[in-house]
Amino acid sequence: MARLPAGEVRTLTFSERLDAYERLMRLDKPIGILLLLWPTLWALWLARPGVLRLNVLLIFLAGTVLTRSAGCVINDLADRDFDSHVERTKGRPLAAGQLSPVEALALAVVLLALAFVLVLQLNRLAIYLSFFGLAITVIYPFLKRFFVFPQAGLGIAFSFGIPMAYAAQRGVVPAAAWVMMAATLFWIIAYDTQYAMVDRDDDVKLGLRSSAILLGRYDVAAVMMCQALFLGIMTAVGMWQDLGPLYYGGLLVASGLAVYQYQLIKGRSREGCFRAFLNNNWVGAAIFAGLVLDLLSGDRSFIVIAR
Repeated sequence: MARLPAGEVRTLTFSERLDAYERLMRLDKPIGILLLLWPTLWALWLARPGVLRLNVLLIFLAGTVLTRSAGCVINDLADRDFDSHVERTKGRPLAAGQLSPVEALALAVVLLALAFVLVLQLNRLAIYLSFFGLAITVIYPFLKRFFVFPQAGLGIAFSFGIPMAYAAQRGVVPAAAWVMMAATLFWIIAYDTQYAMVDRDDDVKLGLRSSAILLGRYDVAAVMMCQALFLGIMTAVGMWQDLGPLYYGGLLVASGLAVYQYQLIKGRSREGCFRAFLNNNWVGAAIFAGLVLDLLSGDRSFIVIAR
């Protein structure tokens, strides 16, 4: 698709415009929503074992979709002059001139406003924490311009649902929540480095920064070390929270998936690295399934309450 002159926007039909908005928010590619959601669900279930507040669960489900969508819009706003030079991203609505930056900015504001309306239904601590979450959501897309390790920024953004969930469920954020957040940070760095390995050559040409560029030939080793730290800390969390064998079974499945990812990325092919990145959805799902099954099989059967 040919690039339009700067500032020029294509004329779209109504259905084409809706499709452009969907792609701008990445609703056609829900992997990002799922990767953001899994740690939040772990925390919601662990924060108050035995009790699940249905309204809180629904708020976090909707909030995850809104926040992730807003983050994608902000990311494309920040990258619109770069995306048109990258084969994988040149068809994005802003880079292809299908939507204007003003439209995208308005959409991001609406999405964040809706997310904040949801947060206002939670307690005061969760509301206070949401301001930090908002800040990192807005700042992260710009980190690749000046910070050599922008994946750490994404790690904070994507793991911050954990303290938010504890705050919403319990009104406090205990040490276990921060430890789980630290574990998740390593996991996110691992899978976002896999993603960065896909775009490494393009990022070098454009003068952007990423963990894949910083780590160089140590990228594969670093990814596997981060996966090992993640799984090791999550094992420690399970022992700390007195979880049972089904939880560790979930971690064992996740460990097997991490080994599979090594097989995919060791050759550093774009296809293999991208497949490894996508595979992390199953890592998150395996841990969640093990956690829920373990809690349900013990003496802490869940009571779902409306509020």
